[in-house]
Amino acid sequence: MIYSRRHFISSTGTALLCAATCPWEVTGQTSSTTKTRLILLGTGGGPRPRKDRFASSQVIVVNNVAYVVDCGDGVAIQLARAGISLPTLRNIFITHQHSDHNADYGNLLLMAWASGLKTRVDAWGPPPLIRMTRLYFEMNAYDIKTRIADEGRTPLAPLAHAHELTQDGTVMHDENVTVKCALVDHPPVKPAFAYRFDSRDRSIVISGDTKRSDALIRLAQGADVLVHEALYLPAVDRLVARATNATTLKKSIISHHTPVEDVGWVAEKAGVKTLALSHLVPADDPEVTEQMWIDAARSAFKGQIVVGKDLLEI
Repeated sequence: MIYSRRHFISSTGTALLCAATCPWEVTGQTSSTTKTRLILLGTGGGPRPRKDRFASSQVIVVNNVAYVVDCGDGVAIQLARAGISLPTLRNIFITHQHSDHNADYGNLLLMAWASGLKTRVDAWGPPPLIRMTRLYFEMNAYDIKTRIADEGRTPLAPLAHAHELTQDGTVMHDENVTVKCALVDHPPVKPAFAYRFDSRDRSIVISGDTKRSDALIRLAQGADVLVHEALYLPAVDRLVARATNATTLKKSIISHHTPVEDVGWVAEKAGVKTLALSHLVPADDPEVTEQMWIDAARSAFKGQIVVGKDLLEI
């Protein structure tokens, strides 16, 4: 099931429009037939703000409970645009500590709380997640204390519980999903993780940032959907041309991301049904078309290929 949202559905982000008037492209089943939803909130690679793509984030929704994976800049705004109620947030998963994946981690907690969150939220990710959480609350202590006193809100800090991950294995299990993680290869940022979500009706894997990874292939075996970062190598020189640190930046990009042809190979080896290309590098090169991404991945993968767009539901 794939929905491509051309613009957000209302100023509040919560109204649902009927199929006859909704500005989406719809393929396959309707949302009423699938309990577990996957929405790509931000699909651009790297921390630089862009007009048309937000930084990395996605949400999995099961039984009206939101599980957010990565918190790039703008994640709370994108959740609202996707029609996801922020107080339904229950778990946050950070793949690694790069700013295009964690910059709005604290802001998401604060905005969910300001939107009415009163229930526990667990956050999972590499160190120093516990310290980050504590320092964020310290930085915003004035606002938080003022709103508790003036607006009668539930204290925020006791709702947030951060858990640091250092090795692969089972992360958590609740009535909706079992979540497992695997260490992937994203030097020099270590540890870095991919996550797998198994619900009653779907299995979804989020790669995070990584070079081609055997551990990821094992984690993703037989999954319904693999969301994998993707690098289009022929366009890297154009991407770095305007940077003063072009040589170093190019070396960095190539050394710890996965060329899209290899992404297809990983998906084929894992035997997944659908491959969704996300964290696109470059994300805004007009010379790299959607068909070029697909053709490159198709060189190795026989299943369905989706080129990620912000607010695309898969």
